[in-house]
Amino acid sequence: MLKSLWLETAYPRDTYAPPSSDTSCDVCIIGGGLCGVTTAYLLAKAGKKVLLLEKDRILEGASGNTTGKLTTQHDIVYADLIKKFGEESAKLYYKTNDAAIRFAEYIAEGDELRSTHSVLFARTDKGIETLKFEADAYKALGIPFDRRLNWELPISVKETLTLSNQAQLHPVRFGQHIAKLAVAEGVQLCEKSDVRSMDLKEKSLQLSSGIVVTFDELVLCTHYPIEALRGMNILKLEVKRSYLLSAPADMPLQSQYLSVDEPKRSIRTVFIDGRSHFLLGGEDHKAGVTSDTDLHYNRLAEELQSTYYLGEPIHSWSAQDPSTPDLIPYAGPISAAMPYVHICTGFRKWGMTNSIAAAKIVTDQITGQQNPAIALYAPDRTGFGTLLFQALKTTGFVLKEFTGGHIARTNAPICTHMGCRTRWNKGDETWDCPCHGSRFRKDGSVLEGPATRPLNFKNDAH
Repeated sequence: MLKSLWLETAYPRDTYAPPSSDTSCDVCIIGGGLCGVTTAYLLAKAGKKVLLLEKDRILEGASGNTTGKLTTQHDIVYADLIKKFGEESAKLYYKTNDAAIRFAEYIAEGDELRSTHSVLFARTDKGIETLKFEADAYKALGIPFDRRLNWELPISVKETLTLSNQAQLHPVRFGQHIAKLAVAEGVQLCEKSDVRSMDLKEKSLQLSSGIVVTFDELVLCTHYPIEALRGMNILKLEVKRSYLLSAPADMPLQSQYLSVDEPKRSIRTVFIDGRSHFLLGGEDHKAGVTSDTDLHYNRLAEELQSTYYLGEPIHSWSAQDPSTPDLIPYAGPISAAMPYVHICTGFRKWGMTNSIAAAKIVTDQITGQQNPAIALYAPDRTGFGTLLFQALKTTGFVLKEFTGGHIARTNAPICTHMGCRTRWNKGDETWDCPCHGSRFRKDGSVLEGPATRPLNFKNDAH
């Protein structure tokens, strides 16, 4: 498998032992990405006894395979948020994510964070119109912006929309730092701690090792929630995959960039241990629907060389992220029937700010603190019509893949989550499920959920 620049340049790894005996806690967190470790840190600082369980190693999932952009400029979003929620809610979304940036600036050390500008750019007349609507939204919300064309890339553009006072992260080093702070606050952080089963009514779970954990509150920071079927959230999340390359480059950029036209491209540089790297991302598609993922890497690699005159990429990686039907992530109780089971998911590829924001929202809800974003991010906030439409659209795709996959891909192993046929991902050397986004390593072990059990090659023809 390919490995990201962030994972290759992480701090020396600490290891966190799994529980050695049955244990209890105030709050159990499942998932050791940036959202999980930040939630653990904040809850421990608030006086809670916290146990965090990670099935592999912390920060090696979505958090270790991101662009590392820490920004309130989440593509074209504010014009749509005003239309869906009104100006006050759109302004609250901005303020919540801006507060996440300021939190990270306060916590980060060394080269874990760098201040920068975020720039949306248009290369077509249609893109110019898109930027105009978004700039109008910024103006209505009081978001300071700049339309001047201060351009530093070797491609032609027609318009830009810039936000200053934004940031970039080394997401793994930053997450490792927060994990150390969490442990210092008393968090029991456990790796190689795979959850086998849950009894949510009894507030307990069992690990694959047989260890039993009991809790008062449970927070699922597992990207695609294991227990999402309870609140039907599994029908509300659409999963997309995108690709990234990096190459050495003596061209540190002053800003980070995202195109509004197709094909979408994300561009930034990063400075690590005295070396500058150029990052190019894009090639989005629904997770699990293509086998020849090398095509996506190859397109980016060709562009890296022909447009930016750089050499062969040194690092190549990909990530996937669920999206909710209305652009705003879920952070809070999974259903009214079980207010002590929380989810943090649906970051729509903007998980650096939104994972920190979600951690703060869930922490405030558990500790009884006032936070106006609690209602905005609540999993049960959306209207039935919107959910029904998304559920029908997504479920229709899932049902098609379930039946078609078993006919067309009879040699592929069956996903252990809900029985869909997986598809081999040639570029990343993984088995990917197109139904709900589960991913398995070449040996069948689980790489990303919602699946929790490995593939069974013995019973599946492959």
